[in-house]
Order: sequence, then structure tokens, then C-alpha cells
Amino acid sequence: MASEETPKPYINVDFFEDLTGEIPAAATGGGPVDVGRRIRLLREEKGLTLETLSRMTGFEVDLLDEIENGQVQPQLGTLMRLSKALEGAFGRLVSGVGDRLYAVTRKADRKVVSRSTTGKGTRQAYTYMSLAPEVKGRHMEALVVELESDPDQSESVHEGEEFIFVLEGEVMLKIGDERFDLTPGDSAYYLSTTPHLITAAHDRAVILAVIYND
Repeated sequence: MASEETPKPYINVDFFEDLTGEIPAAATGGGPVDVGRRIRLLREEKGLTLETLSRMTGFEVDLLDEIENGQVQPQLGTLMRLSKALEGAFGRLVSGVGDRLYAVTRKADRKVVSRSTTGKGTRQAYTYMSLAPEVKGRHMEALVVELESDPDQSESVHEGEEFIFVLEGEVMLKIGDERFDLTPGDSAYYLSTTPHLITAAHDRAVILAVIYND
């Protein structure tokens, strides 16, 4: 009697394992302190005080001060709102100003930035790698994101559009009142103005995320 064959995945799992790998905790290039410093520099370029920025965004002065000093890692929606108030590109806040017309990013050269989506940003919920920080004037951010499991985190609402593609693990995605359980090979595209929440369904998951914010 012939043995039962193990079904083959419809995608090349080995390719995705090579693409993502483990995101090193001490990788160089970027970080929450850099994000805070960029926000402060852009605010100062505009001649704005923390109090003025607070009135423009609705964020408390103390929270803005903690973000600028790297004590709080801001939510994605927070960065979107700050970039809009400061009239600066979202990508500039996330991974700096580029100076090239294109980018070819080697695996070892990815830029790591850690941030949180819980409360005021005090608990790390995921880590992401920027894939094309060198491109100037970009309106999209391509990221490899390592998600932690945190079903209690708050939903996010902000300007822009998002596309995610699951690379590893299982992802829980909420869009409005609907919930979706995604596995490797699944994807989703949605307007960021719709309340949404992305988290690992279990311990850890990795996604490719492309965020558009004009």
C-alpha cells in the first residue's frame, strides 16, 4: 500500500523563511530614539512648541515630550497624525529622509525600528524593518513586521492605505466589526481610516506591510 504523501504548500515556505529570518534584538540602524528625534527636529523646523503641537494633534504635552525623548514608542496612528500636523512625510518620521531614486535593500542592511501599539506606547507589541529608507520623496513604506500576541491592544485609525501579506505564523486581523484569521500566503488591503487591529494570533507572526500615506 502506498504511503500517504504530505501535501506541498502552494507557496515556497523556504523562500519566506530566508526573507524574514529572525529579527535581531540588537540590530543596528534606527530605533525609537531616532523616531523621537526626527519628530523634535521637524517640530523645531516649523517653529512649533510642544504646546502648539498638542493643540494641533490632541496629544498631551507630556506624551509628546516622552515620544521626542524616546521614552515612549509611538503608535502608527500617532505617527500618521504627527506627520500630517507637521506637514512632513510619514516616511521621514519612521526611517528618515532618503536621497536616492531607488533602493535595493540587502537582508543584512535592513533598518530596525521598534514601537508599541498598547496604551501610550509603553509595551512593545511588534518590531519592524524598513525595506527602502533611502528613497527620497516616497509616499509608501515597505516593512517586514514581527508581531507579538496582544489581543487587548486598541484599534488604530489614521489616514492612508495598508496592504499586509502574512509570511510566518498566524495573524489576527480586525477591520471594523469583522475578524479574520490569516495564515502564510494570505493578504489584506484596507483603508486605514477604518478601525483596524493586527496582532499575532499566538506567540509570534511576521508580515510584509506596505503603508501608503500621501
